Amino acid sequence: MDSVYSAFAPLVGSNPVTLVSALIFFATAALSLGIMSVARSRAELKRRASAITVDIPGRGNDTSDKRSLRYASITAAQKLIEYTTKHYASADDANLKLLRRRMIEAGILDPRAPGFFFIIRTVLAIVFAAAALPIVPMLLPGLTPSWFWMCVLCSGLMGYMAPSLLLDRRIKGRQNEHRAGFPDFMDLLVVCADAGLSMEASLDRVGRELSDSYPSLSANIHMATLEIRAGRTLGEALEHLADRLGLEEARAFATLLQQSAELGSSLTDALRVYSDDMRHKRLSTAEEKAYSLPAKLSVPLVLCIFPVLIIVTMLPAYIRVKFGPF
Repeated sequence: MDSVYSAFAPLVGSNPVTLVSALIFFATAALSLGIMSVARSRAELKRRASAITVDIPGRGNDTSDKRSLRYASITAAQKLIEYTTKHYASADDANLKLLRRRMIEAGILDPRAPGFFFIIRTVLAIVFAAAALPIVPMLLPGLTPSWFWMCVLCSGLMGYMAPSLLLDRRIKGRQNEHRAGFPDFMDLLVVCADAGLSMEASLDRVGRELSDSYPSLSANIHMATLEIRAGRTLGEALEHLADRLGLEEARAFATLLQQSAELGSSLTDALRVYSDDMRHKRLSTAEEKAYSLPAKLSVPLVLCIFPVLIIVTMLPAYIRVKFGPF
């Protein structure tokens, strides 16, 4: 101990407490580093082992053993999904066309999406109805049997309608983003057309420029450019773009370019006129919202502020009339 103290004395001074503290610090640091290195080695070993799939004879693998419950469940789920997607993908009903259109407007481009939608809606209806069976008697113990089954039925309907409501909300959010970014899209197209770029090159350039501000609109524009590169005409690509965006402005834009190409007029002049129209439309929309604000504020004023003002002004007079002067 004396030799250790004499060796560390120039560093820690002549105080033995400082020496003990330094030794405890170094020991704790060494122990922590050792534990961290062991934990890191074990994590790396587990990561490498999880990437290697080895079927050991004699040990049942749940995914390969046909007699296991997991294999039967996965097989049944796959058959259900395949049957549903095949049935709804081949159907040509008006309601299914409308559903596919809503899926496209929501950004879900998978052709199996309608089948998954119906499966999820059915499963949620069953789950909500089954969850209502024990919950309703706990929350409302005095219900008659007819009202009890009515509540269960309402719960099932809520589960059945929940996917449609979520889909409508997603469509509305994407349309608001597209509507907010479409005037900027038109302005950038005018700039690119004035710079001498073709319409295909302008779409590619504008789509890359809008990726930070409007990612959904940029992704749809990029898909339109890929369709043009794959061999579709500009009019068809823009019509598909309008279907994905779900905006009347985009459909009018596709019609404008198609008519300009057929009539032989200048695309730059047509884009400039339509861009000015979009800018005025955005301004008129903002003015409409500003003018409707007083009417919207009247409801909270009547419900929240006016009763308080009436109570504050009338309460002293009521107290004086009721109880007399103090």
